Amino acid sequence: MPAVVLLADLAASGLKSATDRRRPEDALDGIDVLVTTPSTSAFPSGHAATSFAAAVVLALALPALAPAFFVLAGAVSFSRLYVGVHFPLDVIAGAVLGVAVATALLLLARALRRSRSQRTPGPPRAR
Repeated sequence: MPAVVLLADLAASGLKSATDRRRPEDALDGIDVLVTTPSTSAFPSGHAATSFAAAVVLALALPALAPAFFVLAGAVSFSRLYVGVHFPLDVIAGAVLGVAVATALLLLARALRRSRSQRTPGPPRAR
C-alpha cells in the first residue's frame, strides 16, 4: 500500500511540474476557497490520485469492502472540488492516474511472482 500511494503521489507531482494549470481561485472571479490553496499546479489532483490508488489495492485485498473504498476515494476527490482548489478535470485526471498507477504496480507484482515461480525448480512431476 505505501508503495502504491507513494508512486501515485510522485506521478501526480511529476505531472503538476509539467503543467501550469491555474487553480480555480486564480483563474476565475468569485471563487472562495475553504482551505489554504496549494502553491503547486492544479493538474492533476494528488488527493484524487492517491485515494483512488489506495482504493484499488484495498478493493483487491478486501473485495467485500470495495464499494466503500471507492465511495471514500470519490468523497476525498469531491472534497477538492467543494473546497475550491481544483476543477473537475483535475480530479478526474487524478482518479484515472491513481487507478492506472495501482493497476500497473499490481500487474508488475503479479509478473514478478510468476517469473520467480518459473525460475524456482519445484518437485519433479509424475508422468
